[in-house]
Amino acid sequence: MTEPRVVQVEVYGQKYPIRTQLEPRYVEELAAFVEQRMKLASNTSPSSDIVGLAILAALNITDEFFRTRAALHNNSGDLVARAEALEKIVDQALELAGPFSS
Repeated sequence: MTEPRVVQVEVYGQKYPIRTQLEPRYVEELAAFVEQRMKLASNTSPSSDIVGLAILAALNITDEFFRTRAALHNNSGDLVARAEALEKIVDQALELAGPFSS
């Protein structure tokens, strides 16, 4: 594991030192994403202070994360059901083939 380092990022005009083991470019991408979401929040609520914008952005990002996680969970459940259905079809085919399948 790499040693932690400090990556300087800027979000909404404020500079933040981030101590991390992540790649600096990735941390900068994360900060840019947060800033983009804060700008979107300021379009819908222009009178909010910076903390309010950060909270709106965090709620938006969290909502997106939860929806994606739920979709992935539902998709994996569908995949399991399809695999089980295929297993039943294979079992039925093997039963029909009987002793001649070997």
